[in-house]
Amino acid sequence: MRIVAPVAPTVLLLAAVASAGDTGRSKHVVATLLSETTAIRPGSPFRLGLQLKMAPEWHTYWANPGDSGLPTRVQWDLPDGFAAGPIQWPVPERIQAGPLVSYGYHDEVLLLTEVTPPVRLGRAEVPVRATVSWLECQEACLPGRAELEVTLPLGTPEPSVHAGRFDEARRRLPGDGSGWRFQAVSGGGKIELAFKPEGVVRGATFLPLDKEVVDYAADQELRRDGDGYLLGLKPAVNARRPPSLAGVLVVESPGGRRGVSVQAPLAVGPAAATSSTQAPLAAASESPPRPASRPIGLLLALGLAFVGGLILNLMPCVLPVLSLKVMGFVRQAGEDSGAVWKHGLAFTAGVLASFWSLAGVLLALRAGGEQIGWGFQLQSPSFLVFLAGLFFLIGLNLFGVFEVGGGLTRAGGLVAGRSGLGASFASGGLATLVATPCTAPFMGSALGFGLSQPAHVALLVFTSLGLGMAAPYLVLSTSPRLLRLVPRPGPWMERLREVMGFVMMATVVAVVWLFGRHTGPNGMAVLLAGILLAGLGAWVYGRYGSPLASARARMAAAAVALVLIAGGIGLGMAQAQEGTPGPSRAVEDDGWEPFSPQRVAELRRSGRPVFVDFTADWCLTCKVNERVALSRPAVTGTLARKNVALVKADWTQRDERITRGLAEHGRQGVPLYVLYPPGAEPVLLPVVLTEDLVLRALERLRETDD
Repeated sequence: MRIVAPVAPTVLLLAAVASAGDTGRSKHVVATLLSETTAIRPGSPFRLGLQLKMAPEWHTYWANPGDSGLPTRVQWDLPDGFAAGPIQWPVPERIQAGPLVSYGYHDEVLLLTEVTPPVRLGRAEVPVRATVSWLECQEACLPGRAELEVTLPLGTPEPSVHAGRFDEARRRLPGDGSGWRFQAVSGGGKIELAFKPEGVVRGATFLPLDKEVVDYAADQELRRDGDGYLLGLKPAVNARRPPSLAGVLVVESPGGRRGVSVQAPLAVGPAAATSSTQAPLAAASESPPRPASRPIGLLLALGLAFVGGLILNLMPCVLPVLSLKVMGFVRQAGEDSGAVWKHGLAFTAGVLASFWSLAGVLLALRAGGEQIGWGFQLQSPSFLVFLAGLFFLIGLNLFGVFEVGGGLTRAGGLVAGRSGLGASFASGGLATLVATPCTAPFMGSALGFGLSQPAHVALLVFTSLGLGMAAPYLVLSTSPRLLRLVPRPGPWMERLREVMGFVMMATVVAVVWLFGRHTGPNGMAVLLAGILLAGLGAWVYGRYGSPLASARARMAAAAVALVLIAGGIGLGMAQAQEGTPGPSRAVEDDGWEPFSPQRVAELRRSGRPVFVDFTADWCLTCKVNERVALSRPAVTGTLARKNVALVKADWTQRDERITRGLAEHGRQGVPLYVLYPPGAEPVLLPVVLTEDLVLRALERLRETDD
């Protein structure tokens, strides 16, 4: 196309037409793509606007629609080299419908987007296309969609006939907050946003950009605080806690109504530290009894982690491995008591290295935006295949089916005798590996605190946890006086070794059953076939690879065994990738509903007390609690009499909603038991339950239920 000077009247008319693109219509909305300028210059950004005109009483939605709705979406189809920025959202209206509050626009809105062309363009006209979708609502809601296009010539940019609309749209955008000072703190069941504005504020409302942070319908209380203001916000039910509070603060002042963008770091605690450049923040009151929502100090967290590590040694998932390690200490004391302390240090180093590795993985996943917690490995069917194969081969070794000089089981340090420092180090790692299904008492708060803090604090908490777990063995190995109390080596050790083989096989049964919960009965059968194949490989190695056989026979036996074991493990891994999840326990168990934040919120709004059981099939503490407390007739009868709604958050398979629910209460693993009395703060029960403890918690419901 031939470029003509923009002073020509014909070109002015054509440019005006070009600056308004196609129009798309739904039943109640007209959508048009507009350009602020009549032409574009290579390398010079220009603005486009999506204009939505709504029928009376109908509305569309903001970036965060609130309790209901969907935000307007624009998918750009641009020529090569063009780049479109995000939608620039005007300050929305607060739309209330019964108990729900949404954010959106009535009548008309212009959503701006800045587009940057490349510095070189080989065409005289540039077509810009966009696929737009929205939700239009009155009492009912209807989806809308349009494919729009505007074609702009190259030339000297001049304001189009729509430039005034763009100026008005810019005035409706929230300000950047220059000169304002924002700070936010979460604690005591509320969030407080402190700000120091330029001038007097008569009223303020915060509109959050992130979902599941603030209760949209709750009243927001504004009060003076020194030379600034405090705005009290109510967290959403099962709210998540982002690193910063983002949104728009709408203030009423003598100059009128305006919006200011907010991006304030969200501190956790009863009060946030302030500096001379920030507005002071009043202490947020604590509301008992919700101890898990209160932050714990670093020293207390380290102490709880150490005690929790000690108690891990008594957990059923750890005890079989550690009892075999004690057997190793027995023989080492009989052979060279002066070197036992080296094995204790190596074991401790293995525990610490494994805890550091777990911490690194958790922190890396957290930094990548993943919602993940303690015990996450057992949510992976592939990891369960590895664990089942490892424990099965260890059990066969303990039965004497095969012997290895420094291989598989020696890598775990589980064969009593003739093991080096490397085996002691590896046994510490294996002990940590099998400890992850357990959350010991005192561990929950410490882990929740650690994983909500910066990386160096989290590593300190994990270090204290590892030291607590390794402490008994370190003390035993470094104290000659205690070693004298250890029985002398003898035939009893061989019998104990065989008994431990049965313990390992019992562990395999548990892991295979858990694998079936992930993949169904067919998946369990495939894994058992893979374990059988691996067992055949171990038998071949033990039968034909003994030290008395020739070197060629040993090599052949090792090769065949390796192929069979790898094939068996590979068979299980393939099933782990293809298997379908088993049914949810929450659906199977009579009287329990599956967990969702929305369902919990709905039950609480109805006025019923709610009991939420955060559990998993691989959590042995959870199983014990169910047997000795939650399933007892007195407890189930009281739950029914008090009309308590029962919700089961089954974390056996990964579920980010449950992970967020745990984090809301300061926890990173199961078990967790939360009782929501009507109209009161939630009560967190201890990790280890008894029948009397649960009954006492339920009896307190009389104050609010009767």
